[in-house]
Amino acid sequence: MRRLFLILLLAMLLAACSNAYPASSNDGGPIGSSTSQSQVVTGMFQEFALPQTKSGLMRPVIDAQGRVWFGEMNRNYLGAYDPRSKSFWQGTPPSGKAGVMGIIATPDDTIWFAEQYANYIGHFSPQSGQYRIYALPMIVVPDPSKPGQTQSLPSAPNDLALDQQHATLWFTELNANQLGSLNTRTGLIREYPLTREPNAQAQHPYGITVDAHGMVWFSEATSSRLGQLDPASGKVSYFTPPGVTAPLMELANDARGQIWATTFANSQLLQFDPVSARFTIYSTPGSGSLYGLLSASNGDVWVAPSAGNLLVRLATRERRFYSYLIPTANSVPLGLAEDRYHAIWFTESGSDKIGVLHL
Repeated sequence: MRRLFLILLLAMLLAACSNAYPASSNDGGPIGSSTSQSQVVTGMFQEFALPQTKSGLMRPVIDAQGRVWFGEMNRNYLGAYDPRSKSFWQGTPPSGKAGVMGIIATPDDTIWFAEQYANYIGHFSPQSGQYRIYALPMIVVPDPSKPGQTQSLPSAPNDLALDQQHATLWFTELNANQLGSLNTRTGLIREYPLTREPNAQAQHPYGITVDAHGMVWFSEATSSRLGQLDPASGKVSYFTPPGVTAPLMELANDARGQIWATTFANSQLLQFDPVSARFTIYSTPGSGSLYGLLSASNGDVWVAPSAGNLLVRLATRERRFYSYLIPTANSVPLGLAEDRYHAIWFTESGSDKIGVLHL
């Protein structure tokens, strides 16, 4: 039962991936602004196959050395690819249960990761090879298959975000209806319930990002609304995009203070302006779920349509989409990351490869 909700989420993605679509279809535009256009572009790709198949690649992140880190959920690995040596490294997290989801590289060249099923936040030093584990409490909830009985579940940490000072690591707890913070210096963990009503509907907080003002933004896998936590007061606010019915998924913020979000379905990319509290909604090329999301250093926004064999870039100044066809068929791109040379790296969960697009 502890993996049931995540399995349902992944099933939604796989269902969307079963029917690939042409990159040139479904040109769309944001609500309340001029129509966007789409153009298919031939990109300069490189792809690097993992040592084995059925790896279950998740989100990537790039450290200061240029190494690409990722979780391998089907193999119970924390993995990395080094472009300099063109070699892979794979390690098994302590007490791991094949649940490495969110992952972050810090300026000191260490790696934070969320082990969802083993219910901890992990910290790994590539220099020493040492792990440190920050365990989260289990939760007790009613057992839907056994009326009147309860079951114990992991809090299920899912996504991670660092504040601007790299002092606080924030995370979503998928099963616990709350957000968590971890002091990266002391290891102190604090949790922020999204509701204090004991019988409140499960919200399943999913994606997370922290803006330049320290405000924590999050999505919920059971709703289409965008949440905001003020850490100073503990106040939680919600913003609902008009006309969006699919749950929100990945979140990112850009240098202009805009919050970006992807959806589990309907191929929608959302932009939210916290100052005006206004949403702009883009229909990206194709259909289905958008898993990967990246706010690039030049202000453009990238998404990875899980059902299509392409990466999509929104040139924000032009309000125009550019689609880049991935060479490997049925690659199922998931996560995105940008390196110091502005190349876009991505994981291919369908073909067990790490890819890079050189611009």
